[in-house]
Amino acid sequence: MSRIENRGRHLEQIAEVRQGSTSAKVGYPIRIREVEVLRSYPLGAGLIRVILGGPGTDGFEAHSPDEHVKLIFPEPDGELRLPEPNGLMLSWPRPSPTTREYTVRGYDPVTGELAIDIALHGTGLGANWARTVEPGATVHVAGPPGGLIVPHNYDRYLLAGDLTALPAIDRWLEELPRTAAGWAFIEVADASEEIELSAPEDMAVHWLHRGASPPGTGDMLERAVRTVSIPDGERCFVWLAGEAGQLKPLRRWVRDELKLAKTDYDITGYWKRGVADYDDDHEH
Repeated sequence: MSRIENRGRHLEQIAEVRQGSTSAKVGYPIRIREVEVLRSYPLGAGLIRVILGGPGTDGFEAHSPDEHVKLIFPEPDGELRLPEPNGLMLSWPRPSPTTREYTVRGYDPVTGELAIDIALHGTGLGANWARTVEPGATVHVAGPPGGLIVPHNYDRYLLAGDLTALPAIDRWLEELPRTAAGWAFIEVADASEEIELSAPEDMAVHWLHRGASPPGTGDMLERAVRTVSIPDGERCFVWLAGEAGQLKPLRRWVRDELKLAKTDYDITGYWKRGVADYDDDHEH
């Protein structure tokens, strides 16, 4: 099967899911790209937006608010170990290279600009890179491997997460139809980490201020989300992301109390307290 035929197939599948009534994961051809840092700037006190561009972003696939890419960093000895293209996939060297995973905040096919928003909690590799990277620097980007395609015909949408989930929630709110209704709950340290969102009028946005408590602790997000009452007979899609431990009680709530079908929710542990390169704990 040629690359073009396969490309057409996954775009057709995305279109079919969008026109249907339930969500589905759709895989894209996975590529490795060398791109250039064009500029970077803070979004509130908690995020830095890095804009990537150059010829390497040509033809980038961006279809879903939850899709992600891996940024590949040099090893401590300076060696850069990259995956190799293998048909529509990538073959990764062993042991695995040093990577960090980020949500695709947006891609503009006209300008070729690819936006990645990086959370600044802690002094991790990715946060330090985002703070110090200069325009003109190159970085290698792998993916996205695919994304969750969600139809826009649910009666309500419930979106919730912490600072690491904010880029995806931001994109969700921007891409939902202006007629969409529902709720968004975002836990941040304080008002300094809030950012401007392009939410539909009937999507109620709630900023939750954690205060001095460390990220990933406490039950503020859980308690806020559980106040939601979905009207009888309405279909709701639930998207939750953030610290894995904080999401566990909400997983049970969605499954056992809301009793949603598996195609009507997506819950992802983006990080885990004390684990530097957490492999996401995903349920869909």
